[in-house]
Amino acid sequence: METFFGAHPPAVGYELLVVSPGVSPAVAPVAEARGRGIEVIGELELAYRYARSPIVAITGTNGKTTTTALAGEIFRGAGWRVLVAGNIGLPLVEVVETDRADVIVAEVSSFQLETTRHFRPRVAVILNVTPDHLDRHATLAGYAEAKARIFANQGEGDATVLNGDDRVVAAMRGRSRARVLLFSRRHTLDRGSFVQGGRLVLNLHGAPTDVCGVAEIAIPGAHNLENALAAATAAAFLDVPAPVIGNTLREFRGVSHRLEFVAEVNGVTYINDSKGTNPDAAIKALEAYDRPVVLIAGGRNKGNDFGLFAAKIKEKARALVVLGESAEEVAAAAARAGVNKIARAKDFEEAVYLAREAARPGDVVLLSPACASWDMFNNYEERGELFKTIVRGFAGAGKEKLEHAAAKNSR
Repeated sequence: METFFGAHPPAVGYELLVVSPGVSPAVAPVAEARGRGIEVIGELELAYRYARSPIVAITGTNGKTTTTALAGEIFRGAGWRVLVAGNIGLPLVEVVETDRADVIVAEVSSFQLETTRHFRPRVAVILNVTPDHLDRHATLAGYAEAKARIFANQGEGDATVLNGDDRVVAAMRGRSRARVLLFSRRHTLDRGSFVQGGRLVLNLHGAPTDVCGVAEIAIPGAHNLENALAAATAAAFLDVPAPVIGNTLREFRGVSHRLEFVAEVNGVTYINDSKGTNPDAAIKALEAYDRPVVLIAGGRNKGNDFGLFAAKIKEKARALVVLGESAEEVAAAAARAGVNKIARAKDFEEAVYLAREAARPGDVVLLSPACASWDMFNNYEERGELFKTIVRGFAGAGKEKLEHAAAKNSR
């Protein structure tokens, strides 16, 4: 094997180029390879070619990781051998050759889907499409087209699961050759999954089946209800019984860095939503709480507008703490929306301290940055872990004070 540093090799003498998802298909080496007739694929396509199990592939702007993890747990609850991989953190190509699973549940991104050719999941799920990664895809239409590649090769016997409440996603229903199943938290459907009378209902074969009460679903927020509907529909298409689905929905507590409870300190609840890397995700996080919020936001903007996000901050937040490359951009949008309590932090630790100072008992301090982490961290996980470390320091300090006071009073 040859290794090249500081330059790429000439596109001569090769039959296949496998690119990382982070590499745009438009960059010179990839364009040159295509121009010379070399096949260009990504990691997802390569893994698919070696996969021996049916794939449930899940994409969307927001909720992919939660829905992928939830679907995996539903299949495990049914006694299936499950491989959960992909954009969720474990590259599918690393494990697919040792796959002994009954089903693969894969989180797939628009970057991965751009370089697919024959990728054909048994079930393809699109949760939502809102502006994101416009620095890569240029337009919302271009981004949506990348997402739609998830069902491009599907056919009879497959299923495409689409969000009937999302305008962009619902418009794709006539484009899939597979069986299209919609899910909706707002409307009753003839086929698919929906909410009726406060219950989650499946109707894939003409007979409505009760799954569980909406209030019983363990993960909070309207967006997580959509995630639950999507995972339930995918599992039901593959004949997982409704009682198994319901039991998992009652027990599944979510994933790290997505509306993750960290601690309650002096009556203030601290929530880590570091995975909220775009405005729509952060809006959904704000909507999950009916208590005053102190929001920590900012980082690297991925080409998004903060107008709707700022309006939601005005509606839900007591105060806003901004930081990172986009701090002034977020602050300016918030000020235009009428937010008047805005603090600026010079670094992440100061942001968490400023949020603590602004919070009152009963409030939620919410880290949901609406931006990527790359200006200050290697990834959103690193950002979320630092948040948890700082907050747990608050909790430890509070415990030490209580123990000191109790010891003093006992003397």
